[in-house]
Amino acid sequence: MKKENKNLFIAGIILGLGLVGAIDGIVFHQLLQWHHMILSPNIRLEIFTDGLFTALFSAKLIWGAVKIFQDARKNELGDSWRIFLGGIFIGGGSFNLVEGIVDHHILQVHRVKPMADNPLMYDLTFLAIGLLLVIIGVMIKRLEPNA
Repeated sequence: MKKENKNLFIAGIILGLGLVGAIDGIVFHQLLQWHHMILSPNIRLEIFTDGLFTALFSAKLIWGAVKIFQDARKNELGDSWRIFLGGIFIGGGSFNLVEGIVDHHILQVHRVKPMADNPLMYDLTFLAIGLLLVIIGVMIKRLEPNA
């Protein structure tokens, strides 16, 4: 892959991580109020950790935008929408997979919907969506003739 396309792909991954993090935080933490980053009887701790989570995905969105700007200024940024979208999907799916495996299963700091009749179903669906996003991203990227 040419350097310009690699830069675009990496920026897409970074933006995908931030974008799906934002969707997770907005939808599951705020709108649906299914969980917080750390489930605790201490609401202040829950809100604080959600704030840290928001800062983290916001930083990724800023990082991705800055990377695009810097690479474009150096004329080292590709122009393939397939490579860019593939990176976004792969980054977003990777967010779900890593966050789901680490937070839901290994550390067990929260579940997707802990009060559900079957919380494991929600956790596994979260992982399946992540895997599906990665597969879609790989398929989109592979459609690029020079990828």
